[in-house]
Amino acid sequence: MSWLDRREGWSPQAEDARDEAAVDYARVIHSASFRRLQGKTQILNLGDGDFYRTRLTHSIEVAQIAGGIARQLQKDFPEHSAQPSIPDLSLIQAIGATHDLGHPPFGHGGEVALNYCMRDAGGFEGNGQTLRIVARLERFSTDAGANLTRRTLLGVLKYPAAFSVVASTDQDMKPRLATGTTAVHLIDRKASKPPKCYLDAEADVVDWMLRTLGDADRDRFVRWKAVDGGHGKTLHKSFDCTIMDVADDIAFGVHDLEDALALRLMDERDICALVPEEDCACFLDGLKERYPQEFANNVYEGFVQALCGEPGRRKRFVNRMVHHLITHCRIETDDAFVEPLLRYGVALPAPQRRFLDALKTAVAKRVIKSASVQHLEFKGQNMVVAVFEALSSDPKSLLPESTLERYLASSDPVRVICDHIAGMTDAFLLKTYERLFSPRMGSVFDRI
Repeated sequence: MSWLDRREGWSPQAEDARDEAAVDYARVIHSASFRRLQGKTQILNLGDGDFYRTRLTHSIEVAQIAGGIARQLQKDFPEHSAQPSIPDLSLIQAIGATHDLGHPPFGHGGEVALNYCMRDAGGFEGNGQTLRIVARLERFSTDAGANLTRRTLLGVLKYPAAFSVVASTDQDMKPRLATGTTAVHLIDRKASKPPKCYLDAEADVVDWMLRTLGDADRDRFVRWKAVDGGHGKTLHKSFDCTIMDVADDIAFGVHDLEDALALRLMDERDICALVPEEDCACFLDGLKERYPQEFANNVYEGFVQALCGEPGRRKRFVNRMVHHLITHCRIETDDAFVEPLLRYGVALPAPQRRFLDALKTAVAKRVIKSASVQHLEFKGQNMVVAVFEALSSDPKSLLPESTLERYLASSDPVRVICDHIAGMTDAFLLKTYERLFSPRMGSVFDRI
C-alpha cells in the first residue's frame, strides 16, 4: 500500500507528464464543487459588492499561502528529518483548494441548520461534507468521487473522528428548536452546532485511508478528548493538514481583516481596542528592523494608520503581515508517531500565534458577530431549514430529476437531500426558497 494509491484503479495516459499530486490538483480545481464556491458566502453577504472575498477566492488564497509555507519549510529546514515529507506545490495546493468544498450556503449558519435537519440521520458538518464530496459525490470515477490519492485525502481529513464518536451526549447539545417563541419555530443555534468530525457515512473511506499506518499510529491518530458541556475534540492532524490549517488561519485573520477595513466595517478604534500593541510586538519589531526610515516615531501608530488609511499602503502592510507569518512557520515533531506524515506538523511560534489570534478575534467580534452579519446568517439559516423540510415532505414531487434518481437509488435517501442542499450556492438556495414559499409566481422555465 502507498500514499499515492487511489480507491479506484486509474492509470494516466502514457503521454501525460503530470505526477499524482498534479492530477489531484487538476481534479479539485476543475470540479463542480470548487466552481460553486464562487457563489458561497465567506463572511460578507454576496451581492453587496464585488470587491471582497467569497469562499472561492478564500480557497485560492489558502492554497497559495499553503504553497508558500511548504516552500519556506524547504528553504529554512534543509537538514531537517521532515524534509523528504514536505509536500510539493501541487499536493499542498490541492489540499488548500479543497478545504472548504463542503461548506453549505450561508456559511456556518447553513451548517448549523443542516445539522439540525439531519439530527436523526447522522448529522452534518462542513469538514465532513468536504471529505464526502471528494470521496463520494464528485464524478471523476464510478464510486470514489474525485478518486484522489490517499495522501491528499489524509490532508483533507481535518478531524479524524466520526460524528457519532465525538457528538456530545449532553442534552443541552442535542439539536432542537429554541424555546421562548410562540408565533414562529426557530432552531436553537447553540444546541444545533455540530462537532468537528467526519460523517459516519464515510467511515469506510477513512478506514481505507489509514490502512498504511501501523496499529499504534492509527490508534493514536484518531484519539480525541471529551469537553465538559461541549462536543469532543480530536487531537491530531497530518503534516499536510497542519500546513493547510495554518494557511487557513492566516487567510482568515489577515485577508478578512483587509476586507473589513476596506469596506469600513472596522476602523482605527477597533484595531486599537482589539489588536493592541503588545499582541503585535513580533510584527512591529520586524517593521522597525526592516524599515527604520519608515517608522521614525511610533511604529504601532504607523501600523494602525497604514491599515486604516490609503488602500495601496494597506495592501503593502497586508502583504508584510502574510510574509511575516509564513516566514516564521516552524516544524514540530511528535516522537510518539512512527509515520512521518503524522510525526511532523507545522505551527507558528507563540509571538506570531498571539498576533494572528488577535487579528482573527478582531474580525470575529467586529464583523462575524455583528448584528448586520448575524441577521443575514439567521435568515439564511431559516431558509435552509424550510427548503430541507419542504423537499423532504414530498421528494418525488419536489426534487429535481437527477437528484430524485439518486434519492430513489440510495440506501440513505435523507442524506441525498442534505447533499443537494449543501451543494447549493447562496443564490440558488434563495431562488429555491422563493419558488417554494414566495407568493410571487415562478416559471416552469426556472432551473431547479
